[in-house]
Amino acid sequence: MKALNFVLAALALAGSAAATAEVGVSVTVGEPGFYGRIDLGDMPQPRLIYPQPVIVRGAPSGAPVYLHVPPGHAKHWSQHCAEYGACGQHVYFVDDDWYEKVYVPSYQKQHGHGADHGNGHGPEHKPDRGHGNGPRH
Repeated sequence: MKALNFVLAALALAGSAAATAEVGVSVTVGEPGFYGRIDLGDMPQPRLIYPQPVIVRGAPSGAPVYLHVPPGHAKHWSQHCAEYGACGQHVYFVDDDWYEKVYVPSYQKQHGHGADHGNGHGPEHKPDRGHGNGPRH
């Protein structure tokens, strides 16, 4: 009877641990809902949130970076630049509507992804609509 109680307690503990485990969702660049660096390549000219690049923390270095970020991150960039590995760089923030309606379809067409490709699984992690997906996380 003692062994049975031990087994039942162990199963209950394992069940409660599984129930409290966090589930992450991954989204890759070129899918709706992705936040992070995007490569324009030969994509259409992006619509930008600000016409001038934003630079925080130090002298700018390297080529400009284009980012798709959640609402509020561009406005408070000094609080978020480290999450994207983009402090001290010229950063252009692309408009969300442009990203979703122009970039995503163009990216998927160029990379052979159909309209149903946005399955939410990929190498980049995006918790709660993400804070800078990509290799930095």
